[in-house]
Amino acid sequence: MNLTNKVVAITGGGQGLGRAMAVYLAKKGAKIAVIDIDQEHMEETCRLAAEAGGEAASFVCNVAEETQVEETFSAIVQQMGGLHGLVNNAGILRDGLMVKAKDGVISKMSLAHWQAVIDVNLTGVFLCGREAAVHMIEGGEGGCIINISSISRAGNMGQSNYSAAKAGGASLAVVWAKELARYGIRANAIAPGFIATDMTAGMKPEALEKMTAGIPAKRMGQPEEIAHTVAYLLENDYVSGRVVEVDGGLRL
Repeated sequence: MNLTNKVVAITGGGQGLGRAMAVYLAKKGAKIAVIDIDQEHMEETCRLAAEAGGEAASFVCNVAEETQVEETFSAIVQQMGGLHGLVNNAGILRDGLMVKAKDGVISKMSLAHWQAVIDVNLTGVFLCGREAAVHMIEGGEGGCIINISSISRAGNMGQSNYSAAKAGGASLAVVWAKELARYGIRANAIAPGFIATDMTAGMKPEALEKMTAGIPAKRMGQPEEIAHTVAYLLENDYVSGRVVEVDGGLRL
């Protein structure tokens, strides 16, 4: 796919990895539909995309709400003239051990924390992927869907909810690659390792040092390195149904 004037939607595009993707793709001439729940953050992303020489528009949407997702993707197509790519990047964390015990059970992961992560990180991926596929099929130009999974999809302690959702997102990419190929639509996933974002910047220095020491590359990844991988998967029309690991050699 030549990204010039192609419309690419990015969920969770208001900050972090989503913002880095938006700016990177804008530099390549793509028109970016920024989807998030924070209007102020989205406006900043749109401003940065414009400075990079691209075009961007913001769309407030809770990806876990079906009606909002349907309305948002219809608005993107109507306002921006089509839809050629989607990056399912929106995600939340509610970490905790499934059960914590010492001389008896002390705590357990609440259903609310389980459900919140599944709603955004898995149901949201499904809803946005479904609506993107509908509009890509109707548009008749094909397209590409990318799900942002995680190294945690292999199973990470303290992340029952997050690991399950990210494993599901990776599997969905493979399913969609098989189902949508007849329409010229590809689907892939990216599984980042530890990336330097605002979220990790808030960690204690000693925790960051210990985490980095365990990475074979001896450093955290940069948001632009994930954005580069997004661009590669959008541009290479013969890559589909794959999970690309971008983790500095780390395996959980």
